[in-house]
Amino acid sequence: MKVTVEESPTKMRTRSAAAAAQTAAAIKAVEEVEAAILKSPRKRKGGQAPSVLPKQPSPSETATKRKEEVAAHVDSASSDEESESDVPMTRRRYRPIYLEIKQWNAKDPRLAKIWRKAEKRLNAEPPTTISSPLSNSSSAVGGLHIPESKDGYFGYNEEKSLQQIEQKYWAQRRGYYPEVFEDEEEGDELKKLTGETHATENIVSAEQIKLLQSLQKCLELRDKYMLKSRQRLGDDPRDYDGLFTALPDEHADVSGVRPDIHIPLHTENVSVRSQENSFEPWNIYPKPPPPHWHWKDKTLLSGDDEFRFEDCAIPGEHEGWSFGIDVKGVFQIYDETKETEEEKKKPAFDIPDIREYFLDLEYVLGVIADGPTKSFAYRRLKYLSSKFDMYSLLNEFQELADMKVDTHVHHSSIKMKRSPNDEVIFRDGQVLTLSQVFESLKLTAYDLSIDTLDMHAHQDSFHRFDKFNLKYNPIGESRLREIFLKTDNYIQGRYLAELTKELMTDLEQSKYQNVEWRISIYGRNPNEWDKLAKWIVNNKLYSHNVRWLIQVPRLYEVYKANGSIRTFEDIVTNVFKPLFEVTKDPRTHPELHVFLQRVVGFDTVDDESKVERRIHKKFPYPKLWDLPQSPPYSYWIYYMFANVASLNNWRRVRGFNTFVLRPHCGEAGDTDHLTSAFLTSHSISHGILLRKVPALQYLFYLKQIGIAMSPLSNNALFLTYERNPLPDFFKTGLNVSLSTDDPLQFHFTKEPLLEEYSVAAHIYKLPQSSLGELARNSVRQSGFEMSIKRHWLGKDWYLPGAAGNDINKTNVPDIRLAYRHQTLVGELDMISGKITAVNPSPAARQVILPTEEIIAAKAMAKSSISRG
Repeated sequence: MKVTVEESPTKMRTRSAAAAAQTAAAIKAVEEVEAAILKSPRKRKGGQAPSVLPKQPSPSETATKRKEEVAAHVDSASSDEESESDVPMTRRRYRPIYLEIKQWNAKDPRLAKIWRKAEKRLNAEPPTTISSPLSNSSSAVGGLHIPESKDGYFGYNEEKSLQQIEQKYWAQRRGYYPEVFEDEEEGDELKKLTGETHATENIVSAEQIKLLQSLQKCLELRDKYMLKSRQRLGDDPRDYDGLFTALPDEHADVSGVRPDIHIPLHTENVSVRSQENSFEPWNIYPKPPPPHWHWKDKTLLSGDDEFRFEDCAIPGEHEGWSFGIDVKGVFQIYDETKETEEEKKKPAFDIPDIREYFLDLEYVLGVIADGPTKSFAYRRLKYLSSKFDMYSLLNEFQELADMKVDTHVHHSSIKMKRSPNDEVIFRDGQVLTLSQVFESLKLTAYDLSIDTLDMHAHQDSFHRFDKFNLKYNPIGESRLREIFLKTDNYIQGRYLAELTKELMTDLEQSKYQNVEWRISIYGRNPNEWDKLAKWIVNNKLYSHNVRWLIQVPRLYEVYKANGSIRTFEDIVTNVFKPLFEVTKDPRTHPELHVFLQRVVGFDTVDDESKVERRIHKKFPYPKLWDLPQSPPYSYWIYYMFANVASLNNWRRVRGFNTFVLRPHCGEAGDTDHLTSAFLTSHSISHGILLRKVPALQYLFYLKQIGIAMSPLSNNALFLTYERNPLPDFFKTGLNVSLSTDDPLQFHFTKEPLLEEYSVAAHIYKLPQSSLGELARNSVRQSGFEMSIKRHWLGKDWYLPGAAGNDINKTNVPDIRLAYRHQTLVGELDMISGKITAVNPSPAARQVILPTEEIIAAKAMAKSSISRG
């Protein structure tokens, strides 16, 4: 019978010390050889002197490669040229490294001497007086057979040292490489520990490849529509202020430079440019005021004093170019200077037709309805939201944020003004004065109050868009709306112009608020544009703080019922034909040409919750749509997009400003509303239904599509304030901003935008840095000129991340924008296939600017490491 007897504690300590000495000697030998390899001066053919290694892989590739080599050597240990029993314990433990260094040594004779010394040390046996592993020999102690233990026992310190060595040489830590040194490696780990870098941990499995490819195609489809409609940064001549020059197509995006493009930081001019697409510096009349002026200056800088229509430049006709509406309902541009008749009849610009649009729309709808895609997007959105919470715990700033641009205001929703006895309306065959109108309504000036006007949206309008529309009629009477809130009434919109001037004066005095007012073009007749432009010009309604958006109400069924139009093509013609005429020859509509210089885009509005019945398998062209029912939302959006795209391309050729499409979308209704906007629109208003479509919400995040949200408006109509997804969207990283929508209906103070920010800050507990980021987003989404955006955000505002931030202007910490950028780039790299298990995102290696919290955490981490 054989009995195993444990060693004494003294012998255990002796064996432990011997093993530790042997391990240290072996590792020192390996490090000497490896360091010598890196310093080898041997040159390759061609005169280059790189490292001995033919090509240095990335650290993650090396880690994976070494793991595979370890597994392979373990499996083939029995068949190796050296017997396992003949190799000392230390060499057996580090066999992969030993063989790798031996292979490197064979490539460079200059290392032979160093290698021989190291090999002797590596193969050296420990002194027999300390410990010596016995093979199969045994010693007889009192007739008992007591075999020697193969390995010694290690104390706590030796075990910790051995674990750290194994982590390095068994691919759990990086080794020595020319571009990655141990100090840098420990620094990277320290940065991740302290939150100074935010590495994405995305490992794409084979099952996800098809899913990611479908998402990538959706992103490419949007890029195609943005390129063809000229809605990106650099496509509008207003973007050129003398410093900014054209971006290559692969660099340009809607709200700035593409986030996944690497551009040198803080450059006055962005890198490689296409000079042929550059424009002269944009000039607008009247000239904007200087960035700073003193309130005691005698010269007043108001549009009313300076604007003179006679001083406006009116260009001539664009000879050799013509336009016409095709059979598909889209205005096309023709270059008649071409040589052949075939080229003359071919449209000058490639605009996607309605069939291509609906095929692309169906593809995106199919992707966002796919079960695995929805699950994947939901998990990613949850991950992004949780990641922001962790970021906020580490990097919360308390900086003052200021109001910037309100990107969503309906002009007629601002405030009413009462004036005394003027002839204001023609009713029942006679002209009525204002006092007679009030007498007919059985009202006096004493009776007028907020309650009797009944223009605020309360509980009675929740989910009742029909009742909400009635709120535009004071005391429920359309005649008061016609008198006070219309531009084409009996008094030529004089009351509304006076109201508008007062509001412009308030904005100019506040200095810190800019607005984009929406004003309607209905499409009932082609003269609406000239009436609106003359109302603007004749009343001198120009302000440096105001730009205009044209909203087109989707009221086809109303106009069809009263006989104003015959087919849907009539609306398309009435809305867009005057714009093509003034682009060809501004002298035909001079007031309209001047007014369009301050128009930034188009909107389409109506009740999205209306049921859309598809009564056609294939939708007819506009000239054939003579049904009493209105076309669906996606149909409206396409014809808005296609004609704006054709118009933009022509205006860009002429050097005129272009327009963007920013519709009301996602407040209610079907999913295809948001999908249509994803393909065609620069940005949207509302978008609250994205919370129900995670895949589409993820696509909106990846493309950073602007969403101007109005929680107080939604609270009165469709969604209570506490359930609004604004805070969730913001944490996830969507490009959201706050807007007022309809101040007259939803707000109670003279500062409706400040009211929005105040309520959001209190209810959602938003810190000052988050309010500043919301304000910054609103400026980026707006259509103001490049020079004005530079004044508000900084000279490089269009660069991604912290590179485009000027904290002195935005009050947004650089670390916040760096975090947003790195997280977004990580997601984009994962979708595009740039991230794998062995190739992490470059964003993981980028450094975020230090904060007080990071410095403290870094010091604590270093202290704990030194104590360990």
